[in-house]
Amino acid sequence: MVDAASFSKQETPHAERPAAAARSAFSARILPADGAALEAYAAFCADTVHSPTQSPMWAAAWLEGTGEDGLIALLERNGRPAMALALEIGRKGPFRVARFAGGTHANGNFPAVGPAFDTADAAMTALVTAIREARPDIDMLSLERQRKTFEGLPNPTLALPHTMSPNIALAADLSGGLDAMLQTSGKRKSKKHRAHARKFEAAGGYRRLEARNVEEVDALLDRFFTLKHARFAELGIADVFAAPEVRTRWRTLFRAALGQEAPPFVLHGLEVGGILRAVTGSSRTSDSIICEFSTFAQDELVSFSPGEFLFYENIQAACAEGLAVYDLSVGDEPYKRLWCGMETSHADVFAGLTLKGKLLAVGYRALVRLKRMVKNDPAAASLVRRLRRIARGRSD
Repeated sequence: MVDAASFSKQETPHAERPAAAARSAFSARILPADGAALEAYAAFCADTVHSPTQSPMWAAAWLEGTGEDGLIALLERNGRPAMALALEIGRKGPFRVARFAGGTHANGNFPAVGPAFDTADAAMTALVTAIREARPDIDMLSLERQRKTFEGLPNPTLALPHTMSPNIALAADLSGGLDAMLQTSGKRKSKKHRAHARKFEAAGGYRRLEARNVEEVDALLDRFFTLKHARFAELGIADVFAAPEVRTRWRTLFRAALGQEAPPFVLHGLEVGGILRAVTGSSRTSDSIICEFSTFAQDELVSFSPGEFLFYENIQAACAEGLAVYDLSVGDEPYKRLWCGMETSHADVFAGLTLKGKLLAVGYRALVRLKRMVKNDPAAASLVRRLRRIARGRSD
């Protein structure tokens, strides 16, 4: 158990607080992500607010078996839950970096924040000091694609050095129901949806399905991995789902969710003529559904937009359930713009824990600012995409 200590002013110049305030009643436990630590995290999170990507189920799926390469950080105040992080640890060249469990697959992140949470400055001072003392080998915290607020709470990690993420997140407002949403995003969608439904009926009939057992989870994920690989190859992009370890983690997550009365992670598919033509994988909050990934088949029915059709079906179901938001997560893509009128900017925290880690953090923040500039310049963004496709072609 590690008591709070102050950051240097150089590390967090905006967090200049009296030393007495920093030495609060906070205490921390920094644990390797073994079975006992994951159980402790689940118990801790029972009385916290957190994003789906920091839930105990997500943490268990991505950190189980990682040992010292996974970390659970628990912060209490006067013996009550204040804040927690589930992190994975990896190497970036000569540096060791701790990031959210799931790495680049974790989007819209928000740490577990409990009822005893007090001031962000003091909490982060305590937690990061404890991580630094328990794991002096970790050079930097890299906490990317974070929500600035979640369920009415501010994100305490933003007391650390951070910058705006290069990619925005897009979502559709469902608070007025399906009709209101379609009015703002274009009435033509309903007409198009009915026309494509007729085409799918003529092709052998269609149905939207939800995976409700292990066999269905595996079938939808197998189809997703196959279709997504083909799509990435077409675009000249490396397949982030290709690694067997990554695929296993996703299977573990969606299988675990089956045991819940209201599954927090769900798979949906569009089947036409007995063939899966589109797949989405989503997480859920109290008032929203978040599309974590999606893909569609580039086959004889591609002109009838099976991916867009499944989004319509998913949104219609979400409206019927009374959800307020259909979140298409991080990334500004044309297909998302067809549905989404809500834009959200996320934040990236890069906090050095060692001297070389502080230098790395400065470089990362500068790189993110550069990426943001490029993405806001259409000509530059187009050039980067073209260069990526060329580079990908040569590597193949």
